[in-house]
Amino acid sequence: MVTPSAPHVYLQDIANWDGKEITLKGWLYNKRSSGKIRFVMLRDGTGVIQCVGSIKDIGDEGFAAIDSMSQESSLTIRGTVRADERAPGGFELIMSHVECVATALDEFPISPKEHGTAFLMDNRHLWLRSKRQVAIMRIRHCIVKAIRDFFDENGFTLFDPPIFTNAACEGTSTLFETDYFGEPAYLSQSGQLYGECGAMALGRIYTFGPTFRAEKSKTRRHLTEFWMIEPEVAYMDMWGAAELAEDMICFVVRRVLETRAEELKVIERDAAILEKIQKPFPRISYTDAIEVLKKNGHEINWGDDIGGDEETTISNQYDRPVFLHHFPAELKAFYMKHDPENPKLALGFDVLAPEGKGEVVGGGQREDSYEELVARIGEHGLKVEDFSWYLDLRKYGSVPHAGFGLGLERTVAWLCGLPHVRETIPFPRMISRLKP
Repeated sequence: MVTPSAPHVYLQDIANWDGKEITLKGWLYNKRSSGKIRFVMLRDGTGVIQCVGSIKDIGDEGFAAIDSMSQESSLTIRGTVRADERAPGGFELIMSHVECVATALDEFPISPKEHGTAFLMDNRHLWLRSKRQVAIMRIRHCIVKAIRDFFDENGFTLFDPPIFTNAACEGTSTLFETDYFGEPAYLSQSGQLYGECGAMALGRIYTFGPTFRAEKSKTRRHLTEFWMIEPEVAYMDMWGAAELAEDMICFVVRRVLETRAEELKVIERDAAILEKIQKPFPRISYTDAIEVLKKNGHEINWGDDIGGDEETTISNQYDRPVFLHHFPAELKAFYMKHDPENPKLALGFDVLAPEGKGEVVGGGQREDSYEELVARIGEHGLKVEDFSWYLDLRKYGSVPHAGFGLGLERTVAWLCGLPHVRETIPFPRMISRLKP
């Protein structure tokens, strides 16, 4: 293969090279002919550009190379960048040299026509190349970086919890069990319990990693493998954690609007909706929410869990996320602190995203009493000995502390306006899908 002498440039930087000769390396997105002119749409993962060449520019050899290539063949093109307001992205490339790297061996299975969801998911490894999926992955990357920047800039330390655990954190019915050298182990449902250890050592930490829930749910909001961001702070109460979540969400939304405007256009997401995501978020107690739901036709009583349909009814009343707080303690995990003023309630909250996207954050204050925590573990049918290390946090300098968990994929689905979380992660894992 002949190596072009012009510098290799990525399309995201094309505006810096107007009038200069460069080399592009990528894949054939589309092509067309008009007499003795060839038009090539090249994508390189950072963008798509139209490349134009006459037979005078690229010769018979270049024409033959273009004509021999089918969609998703890989190629390199050398040429001169030219600003053109009519062109996608505002620039095009006048070709001077074209070379095929590898011709696609078969017709690319994903064509512009409509395809069923099952077909697209079976071909997820190829579907990721589409403009829409590339845009979603770039927005996901932006959200991840924004979350890390938010915590890093506010004095938090990244704290990595284990993926193998010896006991349940969020309930024994949703554990993935595996053999760990002859004894049972489980894939982590949450990094929170270990995050509390980090908070006692470092003051303010956040965990960011994969979590696993063997929940037999087929809803548009559930995956069996997803990513969680879980900050934990010593000497913080429930409302402090709520304010932290509010600040983080606003920071992330601003970053997406500032840096991913083009990707939002590609997926046809109305940025004006996201611009409304500002403090303060409304706050509604569980008790008041039950009354709202009853008035809106839901058959629900105090003490019942609030499901997806109910969350949608509540969130549809607001143009920004809403805090739902002070749930019945029986609905919450064993580690959630009960309200001293009303022990039937937990000092916890959920953040419901607008537009019916459901819960994106769950958090609250942790039980800091050794005796109370031992009692809660027993009430939930768990073994005290499995949590001896966790109980040590209450034996050696226990303090009030709080935190929350944010589901990355639900957040991506919300900010992108996606109807299902399966498009928010490169390779989604659901009840009926383990490949590709």
